Amino acid sequence: MRRALTAGLLVGSLVLLTGGWVGFRSWQARAHLLNAAGLARDLSADVVGADVERAQRTLSALQEQAGAAREATGDPGWWLGRRVPYAGDDLAAVRQIAVAIDDLARGAFPTLLRTDLSTLLPGKGQLDVSRLRAVSSELADTDAVVQRIRTRLAAVPTEGLVAQVRRAVADLRAEIDRLAGLTRAADQAARLLPTLLGADGPRTYLLVSQNPAELRATGGMFGAYALIKAANGRLRMAGQGTSASLGRFTPPLNLSRDVRALHADLPGTYPADVNLTPHFPTAAALYREMYRRRSGTTVDGVLAVDPVVLSYLLQATGPVSVPGQPALVGEKVVQTLLSDAYQRLKPAEQDEYFAASSAAVFTAFFSRDVNPRAFLSGIGRSITERRVLFWSARPDEQRIIGDNRLAGSLPEQETVPTVGVFLNDGSGAKLGYYLRPAATLTVGECRPDGRRQLRLRFTLHSTAPARGLSASVLGLGLAGDPYTARTFVSVYSPAGGAVLGSRLDGRDAGAGSGYERRRQVAVANVEVRPGATRTLEVDLLTGATGSGDGELWLTPTVTPWTTQVVSAPHCAQ
Repeated sequence: MRRALTAGLLVGSLVLLTGGWVGFRSWQARAHLLNAAGLARDLSADVVGADVERAQRTLSALQEQAGAAREATGDPGWWLGRRVPYAGDDLAAVRQIAVAIDDLARGAFPTLLRTDLSTLLPGKGQLDVSRLRAVSSELADTDAVVQRIRTRLAAVPTEGLVAQVRRAVADLRAEIDRLAGLTRAADQAARLLPTLLGADGPRTYLLVSQNPAELRATGGMFGAYALIKAANGRLRMAGQGTSASLGRFTPPLNLSRDVRALHADLPGTYPADVNLTPHFPTAAALYREMYRRRSGTTVDGVLAVDPVVLSYLLQATGPVSVPGQPALVGEKVVQTLLSDAYQRLKPAEQDEYFAASSAAVFTAFFSRDVNPRAFLSGIGRSITERRVLFWSARPDEQRIIGDNRLAGSLPEQETVPTVGVFLNDGSGAKLGYYLRPAATLTVGECRPDGRRQLRLRFTLHSTAPARGLSASVLGLGLAGDPYTARTFVSVYSPAGGAVLGSRLDGRDAGAGSGYERRRQVAVANVEVRPGATRTLEVDLLTGATGSGDGELWLTPTVTPWTTQVVSAPHCAQ
């Protein structure tokens, strides 16, 4: 909200556009919004610091300043000014900015501030589902307020506004869109969690660990798994295993025509390959069926995480001991699990270590006092980075989860063009730990048919050493040189769009092509030697859209991607 409020300061430009009383009130509104921006920053710090009393005082002051800005833009003089040619539309937009901020300060923030975060954490190994349901009611009301504000602000006409006011409206819309996404996800989670945790009957789930050292489109190869049982808010680990132990499936499981055309029968044959597709519901359903055929147990859903998630959550639990092995520490756990373990342990010992590590973290989380804000911060960051994915086998629950980041669902319809860049290991090795990807998406001009051309520039750099890696890391060495990382890069067009062409280091990439979920897909083989960088450029076409924005959907890797989206004006501007 601090950035949204700061954007509102641009309304000061109206002082130059209007005179007299309206100009004076514009100056007042600017001053109140300036104060509100500072208070919003303070409120954020108070919440993060768990200083509830101070946060309440800060919120009261924020409400006072937001209310004053609303009052300054709501008197009869301002009302008349809104009907003046040229400047009237700008004054009306400024009024909507002030109203939106005031409504958030009074209708949304108080409830969020009252929410007891400890409700979302276990006590004595159990979550209180009745308290969760009470929180659900409050979050539903808050989400309703935010969604109404979002809808109202989206209806504000921006064509013909002066550039500064138009930018202020666009920036505030973007911030409220982000807030609306968070409140909607929180509402959905609070409504679903009691049922998912066994409040209405026992549930079973597969907790799958993705290994980004051997990349797959959703993050990493499905390695170890744990069977989790839930009953009335109490969770327990009922068994563990590895994807390798599930074996090979012949004949392969049924796949859609599009998935088979892109990946042959691999996702239906090998449990470690189910997530060659980036559409997590497809991968989760395949893995669930494979587990059922081998174990006879039908689970209610699949939850996937990676070691980077553990690094975030260990900030909330503190270090966790693993019998006979080094302790798991937040800032070192990724290196410990994805590099050190492969260098010092034999393959059979690796599986045992990963299973013991998962059990130790699970036990610590449900037996220790966990810092709620550190935990929620870690979970929030993990979901934002698409490192936590969940699929329910029950269609009614999956519909509630929808297309948000937690679902990992590749949408077939979208309002903002989304380009997917997904990585699948082709080396049969654990070299993904050393890869550093980057992507820049540039939005091009509007076309007469309502489409836009996009330009993607993707680079992949390898930090792998030229010697000294263990056989476990080098694996099958399918690129020829065992230290060269072979990665199949799948670039997905926006929904309803197309791939126009691709170049690898300036030459035609010779990329394969296919389709999945109304998106054309180009697949390029990118091989990177230690210390080298390769560059893949792809030209794409959107479906019909007026939006000048673009989004990237990326495979989560060991380290965050370096990304940039270069937007363009809306086609109507």
